[in-house]
Amino acid sequence: MPRPSRDYFAYRTFTQADSLRGTLGPARANYDVTYYELHLDVDPVEQMIDGYVDMDYRVTGPLPLLQLDLYENLDIDRIEQGGNTLRYTRKGNAVFIQLPAGTEPDTMTHRMRIHYGGKPTEAKNAPWDGGFVWGLDQRNRYWVGVACEGDGASLWWPNKDHLSDEPDSMLISITVPDRLFVASNGNLREEVELENERKKRYDWFVSYPINNYNVSIGIGHYTHFSDTYRAFDGEELELDYYVIDYNLAKARKQFKQVHPMLEAYEHYFGKYPFWEDGFALIETPYLGMEHQSGIAYGNQYMRGYLGGLIPDDMDWDYIIVHEAGHEYFGNSVSVADHAEMWVHESFTTYMEALYVEFHYGADAARNYLETQRRFVANEEPMLGPLGVNFTDFKSSDHYYKGAWMLHTLRAVINDDPLFFGMLRSFYQDHTRSIVGTQDVIDYFSSYSGMDLQSFFTQYLMHPTVPVLEIRQTGEEVEFRLSADVPGLAMPVGVYIKDEPVRLLTTEIWQPMGNGFGLDDVRIDESRYLVDLSRQQPKR
Repeated sequence: MPRPSRDYFAYRTFTQADSLRGTLGPARANYDVTYYELHLDVDPVEQMIDGYVDMDYRVTGPLPLLQLDLYENLDIDRIEQGGNTLRYTRKGNAVFIQLPAGTEPDTMTHRMRIHYGGKPTEAKNAPWDGGFVWGLDQRNRYWVGVACEGDGASLWWPNKDHLSDEPDSMLISITVPDRLFVASNGNLREEVELENERKKRYDWFVSYPINNYNVSIGIGHYTHFSDTYRAFDGEELELDYYVIDYNLAKARKQFKQVHPMLEAYEHYFGKYPFWEDGFALIETPYLGMEHQSGIAYGNQYMRGYLGGLIPDDMDWDYIIVHEAGHEYFGNSVSVADHAEMWVHESFTTYMEALYVEFHYGADAARNYLETQRRFVANEEPMLGPLGVNFTDFKSSDHYYKGAWMLHTLRAVINDDPLFFGMLRSFYQDHTRSIVGTQDVIDYFSSYSGMDLQSFFTQYLMHPTVPVLEIRQTGEEVEFRLSADVPGLAMPVGVYIKDEPVRLLTTEIWQPMGNGFGLDDVRIDESRYLVDLSRQQPKR
């Protein structure tokens, strides 16, 4: 697969810490995590955590040292396996553990326990900046949340902090002062009163593979209410909502939007992917995050994005629609490297437009996409450098430009049953799996019967979009496509004196026609993310 030039990312200096976090060296690649148990006592008064993690894993290759990840501001008390205390060294946020003799590649599952604690990283601006949010609700009661995409789950619990390795399941056991409630991913298995300590323990279980950054907790004065969604085949999905007690009435009204959202996404992609764990929204003191089967919700029960970002004639909650879209792309279909986050964000941002199309119509969806076009920056590639935990994109192009790339591809294919069949088949064939950029390109090329390598290379690996160049030669107007990728050819829709025309563009000049001038030609900007360059004749 072609790679974007690192020259585009020269502003970023990559360190040894970046490589330790982003690279799959032998100390990470040669073992596979199958299960985590996170046991944690959270003290919202002192803003401290203390506990341990049990990690079940299998050795798949030579493993003299095993690398785990835990931010260096958190202390490790000891690491145990099979009754032995293991030696380890730390290098920044990486922990290198000496395994017992005889730990060889086989089918045997080993369990390692890491005792740790301390004062975890506090988020400065969650969810964009990772860490704990030690908040207060409107009644000055403790309200705690965690968001860690990009920064990594290792900012609050030890794990193999690489997107390529998801556990098959996970237990999340959190102890807090007894007046507080803990909401988390999956299903609540047990709620235990620790009477002598005036504490309560909440045990949540996730029965599906889960990205480490999707593991989260909400701690506060929550009240719970539930609902069910009936799928097209009649099967019922459990819906659970955890909201601060004084917001119950608002939540009951706002969360009615979950039904039409699930209906739209089921129409295009199929049933909700984490059915047995249910769908949940957990109110948080930050805007939101796609935490699997326990989505963080902090949009303050407003339309759009805190009251804005969507057209005035629409009334839907952006956080519900966008973050739930990530249950499909991001949580179910996942990538192994943050540099390929376009797969998560581009598809999910386009799902917003599909939600609009399903409920408001195709014209409204195109109008919605046009409102996002102003956010396309074209500063750098949407695909970042691999293997260095790259998350520092300058713009939101992997959201908005990526959605427009998919919308442009829809116009290029010019066959909606084929396009939507391709989206649905790709999703269903990769449900609960990890994909890469080339997997998307190869699948879409095969399904559509079109070689889409050059198309994706241009939009993903170069900052600029293709340019339709037109020039006047005598009485005739000519056109060609200018791009960074040699030989790129694609249909482009234009209007000539307001008449729609579909041009089969290549890098070679071709006649467009006569009887009109350059100013009579414009791109169909409701369907194509392509620039136009008018080359005025020399005088």
